[in-house]
Amino acid sequence: MRKQKRQKFSEIKAGLDDAESLVIRKMDLEARSLQPNVKAVLLAKLREYKSDLNNLKSEHKRLASANSNQAARDDLLESGMADAMSVSDNQRGRLMMSTERLNESSDRIKESRRTMRETEELGVSILQDLHQQRQSLLHANDTVFLLLKVPYRHHLLTGKFEGKDEKEVNEERRKKEQVKEIKMLF
Repeated sequence: MRKQKRQKFSEIKAGLDDAESLVIRKMDLEARSLQPNVKAVLLAKLREYKSDLNNLKSEHKRLASANSNQAARDDLLESGMADAMSVSDNQRGRLMMSTERLNESSDRIKESRRTMRETEELGVSILQDLHQQRQSLLHANDTVFLLLKVPYRHHLLTGKFEGKDEKEVNEERRKKEQVKEIKMLF
């Protein structure tokens, strides 16, 4: 019976240590690497989880201490066996409550990680959309620049301007210039 209790206490302690070293620390690192608006919410939840975990550790330490004291008392007082059983049942109840709280905290941590993953996926999607929009704007800007830089691009490529060849266009320009010169004389 005592051996089973010690084993359960060891398992709970290992679970609490794992929760702190693996889950809480990793969540802290991940939360700190996110955008400020998401980071603040997740860090607040993380503080709550740390507080719950510290409460569970304190309760475990208190129960473990009480359990070791009880074991010493049981060794010394064989006549107190009935009393020890009721204390053991009380401790078992507290331990089960602590285990239940730890499981609830683990579920909250899992839910937070899921939320973080979804938020990260949404952020990546938004960044991809923004990148595509940027590329479209850059392409439109380049197109406008080329059109403004070379307004008669079609003329340069085909040698024709509005169905006329280059000689006809140049002749029309020359005539227009002559008309302007004549008008200026009068």
